[in-house]
Amino acid sequence: MDTASSHSTIAQDDHKAFMEYALEQACLSPPAPTKFNVGAVLVNGDTGKILSTGYTSELLSELPSDGGTIHAEHCCIIKVAESHDIPEQKVGDVLPTNTVLYTTMEPCNERLSGSRSCVDRLLELKDSIRVVYFGISEPGILVLSDDGRKRLEDAGIEVRQMDSMQEQILAVTTGGRQLWHQ
Repeated sequence: MDTASSHSTIAQDDHKAFMEYALEQACLSPPAPTKFNVGAVLVNGDTGKILSTGYTSELLSELPSDGGTIHAEHCCIIKVAESHDIPEQKVGDVLPTNTVLYTTMEPCNERLSGSRSCVDRLLELKDSIRVVYFGISEPGILVLSDDGRKRLEDAGIEVRQMDSMQEQILAVTTGGRQLWHQ
């Protein structure tokens, strides 16, 4: 179980350190040729306190019907719900009003599996999640509709791409496989 107290606090404006922590999470993803290794961190934007972390397929044994993989952002949400003993739909009630998400890959807008997208999950939390930082864009081979960033921004969620770590993130995300060019 991932609890807020089990994480260190990083200075709230140290965006690179939070993205590095998300990248550490991505490195925990079990290797598989059919998925990407993504890490995510939910943070209280006012204090820098880490609220939850997640990585691709971390909770697959708990939700095996979620299209064969559980995305890192979804793992973060599940863990917050579990730590407060509430359903996922109530997570917005317990998140600080200035929650920030750091994710190594742009949140998915539409899943090929038909499962709910990360963008849809984040839109449900738009009253709490104010900013989403991501490392690399979602690859075209996965995108059915690439308007996720616009949907988040239209809902009032600020979206920022962090360009400084793209090579590192791409190497971890693909496990060294050459899948697409940025």
